[in-house]
Amino acid sequence: MKLPTNISECHEIILAQKAMIDQLLELVPQVKVLQTKVAELEGRLNQNSSNSHRPPSSDGLKKPPVKPAFPRKKGKKQGGQSGHKGKTLELVANPDHIIPHAPSVCSCGHDLSLETKATVEKRQVFDLPNPKLEVTEHEVQSCTCSKCGQLNVGAFPIEVPARVQYGSGVRTLTVLLYNGMNLPYGKIRQLFTDLFGYELNESTQINTQKRCFTKLEPIELQTRQALLTSLVNHYDETGLRVAGKLHWLHACSNERLTYLFVHAKRGKDALNSEYSDIARYTGCAVHDRWRSYFLYQNCQHSDCGAHLLRDLQSLIDKGSNWAAQMHQLLMEAYQKSNYGKGICSNLKTVQKKYDQICRKAQKEEPPPVQRFPGKRPWRTKGRNLLEHFVDFKQAVLAFAEYEHIPFTNNLAERDVRPAKTKQKVSGSFRTFTGAQQYARIQAFISTARKQQLNVFKELLAIFNGDPISFSF
Repeated sequence: MKLPTNISECHEIILAQKAMIDQLLELVPQVKVLQTKVAELEGRLNQNSSNSHRPPSSDGLKKPPVKPAFPRKKGKKQGGQSGHKGKTLELVANPDHIIPHAPSVCSCGHDLSLETKATVEKRQVFDLPNPKLEVTEHEVQSCTCSKCGQLNVGAFPIEVPARVQYGSGVRTLTVLLYNGMNLPYGKIRQLFTDLFGYELNESTQINTQKRCFTKLEPIELQTRQALLTSLVNHYDETGLRVAGKLHWLHACSNERLTYLFVHAKRGKDALNSEYSDIARYTGCAVHDRWRSYFLYQNCQHSDCGAHLLRDLQSLIDKGSNWAAQMHQLLMEAYQKSNYGKGICSNLKTVQKKYDQICRKAQKEEPPPVQRFPGKRPWRTKGRNLLEHFVDFKQAVLAFAEYEHIPFTNNLAERDVRPAKTKQKVSGSFRTFTGAQQYARIQAFISTARKQQLNVFKELLAIFNGDPISFSF
C-alpha cells in the first residue's frame, strides 16, 4: 500500500474511511433486525406442545417428555380419587338367562338329582347376543261395512313410506357412528355387513344424516338462545378442510350446552354472520385471545391461562427474565384462587406485581421497528405478548377476580377436538352442506354427553319425534 506523501492525500484517505464507517453504521439497525429475525426463526424450530399452541401429536415419535401447561395439584395418588364414581360391573337383579350348576353325584356315589338345591354363589357374564335385524311387517287390511256395504282400507304409518326401509334404530346407529365415532360411510357399511349381513349403502346414510340435521334445527335454536343468557361462554375455532378449501369450525359452549357452526372465515366475518351470537352476548367470553373476539365490547373477556403460560414458556426458553416472572405470578394467582375455582386471596398484590413486571419488560423487549413506510412497525414475539399483557390486563386476570370465570378455555377446545379426529379418520368434508350437518349433530352429541345422557336414546327420540331430556 502506497503511503500518503502530503496532507491532501491523508485528508482524502480519512474521508474515504469515514464514508466507509458511516455505511457500516447504517447497516447496524438492519443487522439487529436480522439477528432478531434469526432468533425468531430458531424459536419456531424449537417449538413443541409445551411452549406453543401446537398439539402434542406434532411433537413427533421421539418427543421428549414435556411439562404440562400448568401443574396439577400435588399430593394426589395415582388411580381413582376419593368420591369418584367407578364404572365397575355390578350384578343385576333380573338377568336375562339363569344357568344352574348343581352337583349331580355325591362323593359317596348317591344320586343328587332329586335333592333340594340351594344357591351358594352367583356369577354373571355380560355379553352381546347374536346381532340380527328385527323385521317388522306392516299390513294394510280392508273390510266391508256390514251396514252400508262400503269397502274400508287401512293406511300405513307415516314412518313407513316405502315397500322396504330401515327403521329409527338403524338410522340412529349410523348417525352415531358417523358423527360420534368418526367412522366414514364406507367403514359403517362394512361394519353393518359384518354384524347383520345387510349392506347399508352410502346414499341411505347420507339421507339419514340430512334427516337428522333437519330434525335438530329447533334444538339448535333453543341451544343458541340459552347460551345468550349464560354467565360464562367459551369460544374457540379450528380449521376444517371443506370442498378442497380451508374453512373454520366455530364453537360457543358452556358446561351444559354446545353450539357449533362452519364458516369460510375465521375472524369478524364469521363472528358477524347470522350463525354467530357473540355480538348480542353480554356475559363473559373465555377464549384464546384471538384478536377478533376483542372487537365485541358488550361482553367481558377472559384469556385462556394455559395459552398464556405456553407463550411465556416459549420466551423463557430464549432467556426472557420478565416472562419467567410473569409465568410465576400467574401460577401463584392460579394456586391462590383455589386452582381457578375461586377469587384470588392476594389479588391486590398480584395486580401490583403484574404492573411492575410489565414496566421491567418494556426495557427488556426491543421497541417496534419501522421497516417500511406506511406499514405497521415490526415487533418481536415477546413485544407482541407484552403489549397484550399491558392492553388486556383485565382479561388476563379475570379468573383471579371472579369466582365464576375459569382459568383455561379447555372446555371449548374439547368441543372442537372431535372434528380434528374426524378429519384424520374420514378425511375432509366433500361439501359445505355436509360440514354443516356434522357441526349441528356433533353439537347435539356433545350436549347430551355433558348432561350425562344416553346419546343413542336421545338421537332415537329425535328420529321418533319423542321429547328429548335436555336441560336448557
